[in-house]
Amino acid sequence: MWDLLQKKEYKVLTVIKNNIKINNMSKKITPTDLFLGVLALLLISVSFYQTWLGLQQIFGPASFIIALVLSLLLLFLCWLIRNAKLEGKSTSSLVWIYIFIAMFCFVANFNALYTRFMKTDIYTNELRDINEKFNRLESDIESKLNYKYNKETAQNIEIKKKQMMEQIKDPGNKGIGIRAQSLIRDIEKLTGQKVDILTPVSNDYEDLSARMGAQIDNMISDLSPDERDLKSDINNAVLKWNKKIQDILLLSKKEKDDLSQGLIDESFTEYNKLGNRALVVIGEDKIKFEPTLSKTHEVGKIGFAFNHAIINFGIYQLVVLVGCIFLDFIIVIVIHLVITPENKGQYYEFKKKGITIIPKN
Repeated sequence: MWDLLQKKEYKVLTVIKNNIKINNMSKKITPTDLFLGVLALLLISVSFYQTWLGLQQIFGPASFIIALVLSLLLLFLCWLIRNAKLEGKSTSSLVWIYIFIAMFCFVANFNALYTRFMKTDIYTNELRDINEKFNRLESDIESKLNYKYNKETAQNIEIKKKQMMEQIKDPGNKGIGIRAQSLIRDIEKLTGQKVDILTPVSNDYEDLSARMGAQIDNMISDLSPDERDLKSDINNAVLKWNKKIQDILLLSKKEKDDLSQGLIDESFTEYNKLGNRALVVIGEDKIKFEPTLSKTHEVGKIGFAFNHAIINFGIYQLVVLVGCIFLDFIIVIVIHLVITPENKGQYYEFKKKGITIIPKN
């Protein structure tokens, strides 16, 4: 009996020693812990910075504190998950808490990264869109005006006129040169009328171009003064914005980002003024126009980033999405892959057997 009791006591002490040893090992820093610590610090540091940027539109200066608190919570949860994994305990509740907190970081990270990578493309698309809007508005206005000639002839004359105007103010060959004279002869054939050759005033070829264009407009159209002014203004606006937009699209990424919003606002203002003016001059029963507002003021806001990404989903949107998932969630997966329970079977054996060292009397 005494020998049996001694054997039981020895076994109990052995299990206790093993458990103490395992607990000590869980507190000991290993190369794996160093690797996980460095990886967690790198990933969560980047996530912290992007979260800070992504929340600025909502929380302003307070976004720094919020991002810092969220990042510290994620680091602490990584440590708790590591310990639970070492001790063989369930990590599901800790993982769900981590996912809940990390989702806030994910949303902010996506907003910051998407804005950084896609901002230039968003501005570029908006500039090209307003350029097309001006061209469509010009075509719509001109199609509703009264001309002395049929629609096809009037369009051909209009094309020749614009080419002539551009040729007259061409920096490489200003004035009414050979090419401009050839275009004038084509216009005379189409209209059956003689075009007067005007001369520049104080070498102002922009003014000469405008006066030659106005002369041809008077020849082909039967317009009221308001209609004539509207046609001239929309023609000049199209030429002006085509040039401005092409010039800004040739700039560097940083310059484009800095200047685009101001140009977009200015162009939309003029576009809406001309459209509303067309409704008054031509009549709402003849022309349809809806004022348009730019959406680029929403760039940097969380809702705009996700909405734009969904509508325009492609390879760039996928890369940003994968990057954000990697930043916020990969560390938890790595912890589960590289950490193995050191006490597997020990606690279970001790509990299951329920060994008692006090014998029955």
